[in-house]
Amino acid sequence: MKLITYSRADSISIGILAGEGLIDIPSVWPGPNSPRSVSEILQRGPSCLAKLAELADSADILIPMKSGLDSVRLLAPIPRPTKVIALAGNYSEHIKEAGLALGLSASPRQTTVPRPFLMPSTVVIGPDVQIPWPAYSEQIDYEIELAVVIGKTATCIKPADALDAVAGYTICNDVSARSVTFAKDRAKRPWDEFYDWLNGKWANGFLPMGPYLLTVDEVENVQNLEMILKVNGQGRQKANTSQMIYPVADIVSFLSHIMTLEPGDVIATGTPAGVAMATGKFLQPGDRIECTIEKLGTLRNTLGERPEKFYEPLTG
Repeated sequence: MKLITYSRADSISIGILAGEGLIDIPSVWPGPNSPRSVSEILQRGPSCLAKLAELADSADILIPMKSGLDSVRLLAPIPRPTKVIALAGNYSEHIKEAGLALGLSASPRQTTVPRPFLMPSTVVIGPDVQIPWPAYSEQIDYEIELAVVIGKTATCIKPADALDAVAGYTICNDVSARSVTFAKDRAKRPWDEFYDWLNGKWANGFLPMGPYLLTVDEVENVQNLEMILKVNGQGRQKANTSQMIYPVADIVSFLSHIMTLEPGDVIATGTPAGVAMATGKFLQPGDRIECTIEKLGTLRNTLGERPEKFYEPLTG
């Protein structure tokens, strides 16, 4: 089942994507108390998802995905996640291309642990939305990633049980600022490079997400999905989720021992090789980025214009 959040005629609703159209959930929900967001669906649990599956099979009200004044525009499936957690360095070839192979053993899964970091919910935007160019960086990069959406509260769960806590999957583009203008005239301190990297993940609109949330029952093997990212039609990244150092089950289990995972939390599972940081082909204003993951569709966005003036807090 493909769950969506969408806007139409200046209103926002949720639905089920079905072929060339969609089923509006509040319109077909029997009686009062319809869920009003995808997050609420997940919070209500498996019984709500089962009810929606029944409604999808029997619904005869289909809103066409047409162009024009009454057009439907897909938003991020979960526009404001309760938590956004991302992984740094979950594909060996990406670590190597970035010149960070130091400490990477031949079997990193047996000798290291995941490196998660948090992002604010303001990074999330939907499909076909322009990515704002932040005022603090002149180099903008792209990163296709499989996103895991949590479906039930999970604390200290084992890897064998971890996928039971997953509601579904979507695509995200972990856009990254690879330089920071506030480094100018700055005194050197330990950890500056780490914080610069981390700050480069936090800009508004830097995590496009979508186009829909595909429920777990539609994904036979999450560790065998083809991924490709294109910029202006040219392939930049191509990989398979089988190449992850830490598979989804291990990621969810690890994170659940650090923090309680809740319905609606989103986990970005890392990017494969081919990023601009390694090739020097950084994004330019107006570039169109297309992220495709098998079964999950294609997420498309463009990069906005460069700021006329960049942020330099130490220059007066």
